[in-house]
Amino acid sequence: MTVIHIPGSKSVTARALFLAAAAEGTTTLLRPLVSDDTEGFAEGLTALGYTVRRESDAWHIEGRPAGPGADSADVYCRDGATTARFLPTLAAAGHGTYRFDASAQMRRRPLGPLATALRELGVDLRHGGQEGHHPLDVHAHGVKGGALTLDAGQSSQYLTALLMLGPLTAEGLDITVTDLVSEPYVEITLAMMRDFGAEIREERGPDGARTYRVAPTGYRARTYGVEPDASTASYFFAAAALGPGRSVTVPGLGTGALQGDLGFVDVLRRMGADVEITGTGTTVRSTGVLRGLTVNMRDISDTMPTLAALAPFADGPVRIEDVANTRVKECDRLDACAENLRRLGITVETGPDWIEIHPGTPAGPVEIATHGDHRIVMSFAVTALRTPGITFDDPGCVKKTFPDFHRVFDTFVHTP
Repeated sequence: MTVIHIPGSKSVTARALFLAAAAEGTTTLLRPLVSDDTEGFAEGLTALGYTVRRESDAWHIEGRPAGPGADSADVYCRDGATTARFLPTLAAAGHGTYRFDASAQMRRRPLGPLATALRELGVDLRHGGQEGHHPLDVHAHGVKGGALTLDAGQSSQYLTALLMLGPLTAEGLDITVTDLVSEPYVEITLAMMRDFGAEIREERGPDGARTYRVAPTGYRARTYGVEPDASTASYFFAAAALGPGRSVTVPGLGTGALQGDLGFVDVLRRMGADVEITGTGTTVRSTGVLRGLTVNMRDISDTMPTLAALAPFADGPVRIEDVANTRVKECDRLDACAENLRRLGITVETGPDWIEIHPGTPAGPVEIATHGDHRIVMSFAVTALRTPGITFDDPGCVKKTFPDFHRVFDTFVHTP
């Protein structure tokens, strides 16, 4: 059995950086993810006037409950969606003029519902180009709070950003959500906010709409350990399920894990893999069987490419449903998976929010079109285990979340 130590969660690290910056006192983050996204977030905080001291296995953030220390700043968000959505929201709670821009890839990704919600709260937010996209300017003068309605059916990050803003408002925030995708990520947000001292109540209306009532408590600094990234672990779990005779254990991702993407192992279990989840970690073993299935991945859509890359090796079709939001990630992941599988000779059908992959033997040599998306590279690394000749047009884009992926995955593959 191979034990793999997965880097810290990107989702948890980004939220922890926001909460630490907003808290009273100095927070220490243990084992944060060190990647292009999280370094970009930390640099953004520094540009805004927060003090961030980075050591090899711990980051120390001096919180500023009143908002950014700088009264004017230019922040470049790189490719990071959490950076591009969370930092303007954090800055809105302060006082000053803050200009945000991002990479061409991130400029294409939407943030319109978040921008609209911030404006409804009185934030002076102006787009420098296309409405609902970066670049944008935030002319901040604090946020009073109040009630708003949000459609988070495109991205749960809109809701997360507003929830984390709530304790920093003068009067608190009531957010009624009409649609929500990737709900487990919101559960991460709520758990972490409470760990930093926030008070949130969730209410359900007769129409099914939910309202989050966030009190204006502020946040308190603490020492916070970042758990391993469950989305990143999915590539190793899928490789173990593919076998033959392979197994992997990921310590630190067990029954108490915050991240919903650990639910990917339940999909592998349904396909025939042997899965064991304990309080200290998760183990996946190949049984030599991979069954086809139909699965709704709305709540774990970041692992959709992992399953798509594994799907040709199942004994029947694999149909993945309710993943429309994967079309507005770093690339249109649904189409990117279909495109690359077809290049490999696999029969694939797609719809607005689904993909169906038929069994087959992928055939190389093929260069995978990554579209600059780290998850396309890491997913098709699984396909490459049984497909000689797979290469990638941009293998280095894994730096977004796992700069050392290729070395670690290769070591795992070649460990007896």
